[in-house]
Amino acid sequence: MAFLHHRLRWLPLLITMGVIFFLSHLPGGSIHLPQSYNSDKLAHAAAYCTLGLCYLYALPPRWRLRFPWLAGGSAVVFCLLYGLVDEFHQSFVPGRMVSAADVMADGVGSLVAWACFAVWQRFRSKGWA
Repeated sequence: MAFLHHRLRWLPLLITMGVIFFLSHLPGGSIHLPQSYNSDKLAHAAAYCTLGLCYLYALPPRWRLRFPWLAGGSAVVFCLLYGLVDEFHQSFVPGRMVSAADVMADGVGSLVAWACFAVWQRFRSKGWA
């Protein structure tokens, strides 16, 4: 049963990756974001914060607790690599373009995920959760 539970922890990560891939595959102009300054960058940061949190959740809990810096750092690297692959994928989608600023927003989102993870770990260590 523990084996199945460990495997199910990867499901949110795979779903999030699939949603990001699906949205990246939509032709340019088919996603309508609010007309505010850098709303697309905020969407990237939110998506990759979610991806980073799902990645951290998928890691074995004991390993996350024992190596929090390695867990957080690997989440950032994972998100950046997935962001780069996502931008490459978008280069083949009509109306979409590759953007280094999008990858930077992805990185910011992953850093926010790491910060949330660190706050949660401290919160739990105090016995509040």
